[in-house]
Amino acid sequence: MRIDKITLTWVRVPLVEPFRISSGAVAEKDGIVVEVASDGLRGYGESSPMAGSFYSSDTPESCWNALTASIAPAAVGRQFESLDAASSWLDALPAANFAKVGVETALWDLEAQRRGMPLHKLLGGQRNEAESGLAIGLYDDTADMLRAIERHMAEGYRRVKIKIERGRDVELVRAARKAFGDIPLMVDANGDYTLEHVSIFQQLDEFGLMMYEQPFAGSMLAELAQLQGMVCTPVCLDESLETVADVRRAIELKALRIANIKIQRVGGFRNALEVYRMCRDAGLGIWVGTMPELGIGCAQGAALATLEGCTFPTDVESSLRWFTGDIVDPLIAVDRGMLRAPSASGLGYRVDPARLERYHVAKWESQ
Repeated sequence: MRIDKITLTWVRVPLVEPFRISSGAVAEKDGIVVEVASDGLRGYGESSPMAGSFYSSDTPESCWNALTASIAPAAVGRQFESLDAASSWLDALPAANFAKVGVETALWDLEAQRRGMPLHKLLGGQRNEAESGLAIGLYDDTADMLRAIERHMAEGYRRVKIKIERGRDVELVRAARKAFGDIPLMVDANGDYTLEHVSIFQQLDEFGLMMYEQPFAGSMLAELAQLQGMVCTPVCLDESLETVADVRRAIELKALRIANIKIQRVGGFRNALEVYRMCRDAGLGIWVGTMPELGIGCAQGAALATLEGCTFPTDVESSLRWFTGDIVDPLIAVDRGMLRAPSASGLGYRVDPARLERYHVAKWESQ
């Protein structure tokens, strides 16, 4: 595998409505599309951190700088004996996972094309579809949250996730249960709570939720383990699982019963598969989350979600659920709550040059 050329396109797509979590809100989606040319083929990846720094220290600006100044120039012209060797080399670079993932996942697209197989099969997927779950952000008015759930559930999503924050938690869950009954329901705190708020989660135990996603900050693994020992509902970790070492320590501490694997957060498919294997060996529940990404990243997440053991619906949703448009053709679509894996080789979606131009912010090409 030789990397002949890399083209980077920074795009910005307006959201259908602002997306708000406990630590901030965004109204536009930034993504860096990474096109890697090799032996006459083109593979695509996406570097997709959230704008601003409320979600992580990695931003579109920091990832663009890392990709254009170091990662892409260092990668162009290199030849690797295998996909694993290329992924390993990228993983060792002193750069953020959110930046490296764009190149790493593009190489998997290339490898799948070379082998003439769909990406999900290269990853080891045993199914040709994956369940999709609905994620709902915070609203100022509980009635607006309920209307959003009702509107989007018409697509048949297999579970509902609502965001919570300190001071707005139990009443939101109570309202959702009253309006929709015994639907598969979970909450995501994005790390907004501490051990001082254990009583909140003990109250939430009464509502039969699927899981509490990231109740405390990512680094608070010991405290998360304490919480898991004090509640019945499974604790799911997301922001805590940035590296393989993080996952190993979380498992050792018994800080989780369910893992949310994000390809962007862990730096690519190679690390995501290692995390997946560790979680399977530990008997944990597994599902695949999103930032959400644009079409490339969402297609990658849907592909990973076809693996056996991904027992909970992925956060990958229809393109038009979040965005006023997207960069792939066809758009990501949910059919009766399911995402169908493409049968074509590679990613299975075409990146539309006209849409890249429409949402273009900046472009960089290797010489």
